[in-house]
Formats: sequence, structure tokens, C-alpha cells
Amino acid sequence: MDTNFNLDAAIRKVPDFPKKGILFYDITSILANPEAFKYCLDAMEDLYKHEHIDAVAAIESRGFVFAAPFADRLGIPLILIRKKGKLPGKTLSKKYLLEYGEAEIEVHPADVPVGKRVLVVDDLIATGGTLRAATDLIAAAGAQVAGLFGVVGLPFLNYRAVLGDIPIRTLIEYDHE
Repeated sequence: MDTNFNLDAAIRKVPDFPKKGILFYDITSILANPEAFKYCLDAMEDLYKHEHIDAVAAIESRGFVFAAPFADRLGIPLILIRKKGKLPGKTLSKKYLLEYGEAEIEVHPADVPVGKRVLVVDDLIATGGTLRAATDLIAAAGAQVAGLFGVVGLPFLNYRAVLGDIPIRTLIEYDHE
């Protein structure tokens, strides 16, 4: 893995999106740059290849993009955590608060390996609300959350207060907007 890769340069920063005063860290520019995307996958593999991870749970939708090839590289199952109403059949669901309202995510409990260690992956860790709901779903289905991964972390939004002592890893962190 190229440890000298400048991931910050590969992330598009969009001021005043989705509203005035917000600086949006857009990872779609990573996806459009094969070198940046490969760097992220290589870094994920390096971080977790010696840890005991039995499955990876991906949060819709950009978490899918990073978690699917990562699961393939490690040879472990991929679990999809989707927005309410997107999964057929029996699901577990969890509501959580957004800045202006509420959202709900779901998982197929049959896809979650009971008693096993699951890494939860999303593209960006901001306030921690979605990841907290996802970890609650994984635990409710009978698995242990082994850790949380996000390509980008925004610790200034205090996600640690929401996520507690679950191990969190990111490839880059921004301490302010």
C-alpha cells in the first residue's frame, strides 16, 4: 500500500451543501479516482487483515461501495443495512434521529451470523446516529460489533459520545468544517 498517498487531495470539499454554513466532504471524488479508491481498499485490508472479523455490514448506500470489495478481499460475508422498505421478507428495524427528523434502517436477521464478530462500514462518520442504529441492529440480531470503519471521520461532531467505546477507525479525519 502507498502510505504517501494524499487522500485529502482526493476528497472534494463542497461549501454550503446541503445548506449554508456546512462544508460537505464528498467521497464520490474518491470513487472517480481509481488510485484513491484502491488506496482506500488497500488501507482497509491492512487495518483488518489480522483481526478476527467474521462478516462486514455495510450501510446504504456509499458504505456498500467500500464494504463489498473489502468483504471480497477478506473472503467474508457482506450484510446489507438498508433504508426502511428496501429489504423483502423478515427484517429487524431501528429508528434514529436526524438533524431534522427521523429515519429508519433495516437488516435481514438471517444474514447476521449469530455470535460472530461484525465490522460495520460506512463512507463517513459524522454525528454517529446511523452507525449507532446499525450497531444496535447487529447486536439485536445476535452478533458482536467488532468495530466501526469510515473512510472519513468528523470527530468535531462528537460521534464518540453517541458510539461509546466501540473501536472506530478512519482513513482521514477533519477536526472542523
